[in-house]
Amino acid sequence: MKAKDLKNSILQMAIEGKLVPQDPSDEPASVLLERIREEKHKLIAEGKAKFPKGGESIIYIGSDGSPYEKRVDAKGRVTSDKCIVNEVPFEELPEGWCWTRLSSFFTKMGSGSTPVGGRKVYQDEGPMLIRSQNVHNEGLRLDDVAHFSRSLFSRRGSHVLPNDMLLNITGASIGRCAIVPNAFEDADVNQHVLVMRPVLQIVSGYLHTAIISPLVQSEIMVGQVGATKEGLSATKAAGLLIPLPPLAEQRRIVERVNQLMPLVEEYGGLEDAREALDAALPGRLRKSVLQLAVQGGLVPQDPADEPAGVLLERIRGQRRQLVAEGKMRAPKGGESIIFAGSDGRRYEKRVDARGRESDPACIEDEVPFEIPEGWEWARLGSVFSMQAGKNIKASLLSDIQTENTPYPCFGGNGIRGFVAKPNASGDYPIIGRQGALCGNVRRASGDFYATEHAVIVHCFLNADIAWACLFLSALNLNQYATSTAQPGLAISKISEVLIPIPPLAEQHRIVDHFVMLEPLVTNQ
Repeated sequence: MKAKDLKNSILQMAIEGKLVPQDPSDEPASVLLERIREEKHKLIAEGKAKFPKGGESIIYIGSDGSPYEKRVDAKGRVTSDKCIVNEVPFEELPEGWCWTRLSSFFTKMGSGSTPVGGRKVYQDEGPMLIRSQNVHNEGLRLDDVAHFSRSLFSRRGSHVLPNDMLLNITGASIGRCAIVPNAFEDADVNQHVLVMRPVLQIVSGYLHTAIISPLVQSEIMVGQVGATKEGLSATKAAGLLIPLPPLAEQRRIVERVNQLMPLVEEYGGLEDAREALDAALPGRLRKSVLQLAVQGGLVPQDPADEPAGVLLERIRGQRRQLVAEGKMRAPKGGESIIFAGSDGRRYEKRVDARGRESDPACIEDEVPFEIPEGWEWARLGSVFSMQAGKNIKASLLSDIQTENTPYPCFGGNGIRGFVAKPNASGDYPIIGRQGALCGNVRRASGDFYATEHAVIVHCFLNADIAWACLFLSALNLNQYATSTAQPGLAISKISEVLIPIPPLAEQHRIVDHFVMLEPLVTNQ
């Protein structure tokens, strides 16, 4: 069960009388309601409260066992009396409970307004203007509360007092409710927040539980007005039905809810952590599989395989032929050849276009791990030819693939859109070289467009493109990005990255095994 569902279940049990046991000795809720009415009448007589519009609501059980509601005006006359059985969300209340309207508990239910001048009158200190973003079920959040002048505050009539209840009545946060703490500075509300002032402070805790319960929240959603259903009027809020337990049971309910909610929050935190782990697990597992692959641990080696050294020599031969034909340039700094010295360590020499060799340099400190027999280390630039694409105007890009724009366009983070004309054709790994996700590897097949933020990786001979994509991904090329606001990869830099090269036959086996494992990894 989700933490949110668990919380809602607890709140629903609370207002249905199923969270704590009933005590027959408790004073019935009807007695509490009568005291509230008497106190409200006293405040009305003293001019401290207004008689409710539409009359005072009194809900009772008729002789037929059904709930009825009568309205009584200021002179004590019954203006209406009707059965409300169709409004009551559940039929049976525990003994000692009763139904009542939300308005029965309050002497004031009214919202405020935006101060004249709007945001221009906000200042760093002074009385607070509480807005919907400040009202949360767990309490008020005042880290971004607005302030305005005391002179403006004194002219407004929606002041907030300690123990008031605040209810969001518009927008996405409609239904959120908070109790104003006892120690509270001068504050007012805008038109998105309803101030509800209880007659007796002792009922606030339970009322808050009831208001944020699924039952009342569903009433709030139904009670929204307007074509766009964006607001709850004060009148609609006043008419919300509340199941009321005896005062003693209210206290037990609130105490139990306060005990359980921290546990629910803890449960929610564990749930979030588990979901985060579940979300991360496929990526971690895929990374582990890739790491096994590049270290020679994914599939068994076959001594009969042609060694990778032979493959690398053929690649060097093809590269020299292409250079001689003017189809590509000789590598800057010379051709890299990595070999094992007589001492068992790795060395590297560079061979220029004229065949002159540099002195071997030990690169053992660069080698990250040992590789199996028959494998070789090489620079990326020795195995692949890499070239960035070309810039394209944003106006030529389409967000969707159409008959007029059928070709995918690769940018720094994968497919950027679709274009009318390609600038490349074939089957290639694509490395994103610009942006937060630079170093990502995609595979492009057929006709496509590569922007200047994408690097086309040309494989020599009949190399396994799928293997190239796998191993390039495993290298985590993002780590070589420049540390700037817009990270980027230089081709010259990644060309010097070391890559382990398995025999060609093993490359095929690695790809086949990974293809078999990938659905299992994805479904974890």
